[in-house]
Amino acid sequence: MTVMIPAWIDGALQPVEKLEAHVKGLRHKAISVFVMRGDQVLIQQRALGKYHTPGLWANTCCTHPNWGEAAATCAARRLDEELGITGLTLTHRDRITYRADVGGGLIEHEVVEVFTANAPNEITITSNPEEVMATRWVALSDLTQEVTADPTAFTPWLRIYLQDHAAAIFGQTCTT
Repeated sequence: MTVMIPAWIDGALQPVEKLEAHVKGLRHKAISVFVMRGDQVLIQQRALGKYHTPGLWANTCCTHPNWGEAAATCAARRLDEELGITGLTLTHRDRITYRADVGGGLIEHEVVEVFTANAPNEITITSNPEEVMATRWVALSDLTQEVTADPTAFTPWLRIYLQDHAAAIFGQTCTT
């Protein structure tokens, strides 16, 4: 199945096949979600079958909106598809642009709409094994220490979010 995502070509937003956007390093739309429970954030380890950054730890979920799909709709859809999480109130936190080499000749050059959501203490997570191999709750301060100690275990975008955008996303500064 060909997935068409919104990317900028010659200054205009156009539908582009997802892999093509990453091969060419085209600037494209994305979403990222951080589900919080108090001072803890839910992170996921990407499935080994993912075409880039397999096995690395990332934020709760992230993806690219389909052509014509609103960012908030996409964020809610992806929480359900990856983790079986529904019914949370998403709060838009920031729009972040970054460019990162994700290996295998692929580049993420994203304009990301970042959302947070507060989860109840008792939340059911049903991971889609094609997307997620593990999840865990971790205190934000501990996550920052883990990323500093072993950055290669984490996706480039999670490292960028923690290092450069923590205040906008979490309302605090993370030291990495």
